[in-house]
Amino acid sequence: MVEQLEFFPVPSPCRGICQSDARGYCRGCLRSREERFNWMKFSDAQKRDVLRLCRQRFLRLQRQQKVDEDHDPQQPELF
Repeated sequence: MVEQLEFFPVPSPCRGICQSDARGYCRGCLRSREERFNWMKFSDAQKRDVLRLCRQRFLRLQRQQKVDEDHDPQQPELF
């Protein structure tokens, strides 16, 4: 497979919210610990793959939050 030439480096997805969630993913960028620590060592192709994984994690998190909201009982209005 022919690799496409890249003119710009792949930027880090870090958003400055460096806290791990219960599953070990960063709450800000959704990278795993290994992905965060090895970012500078990764090739551009590996970085793009990590970004793809982060996007999948983000979409999964959004779906989970929507399911949680749908299951929350709504308190009836008093007025």
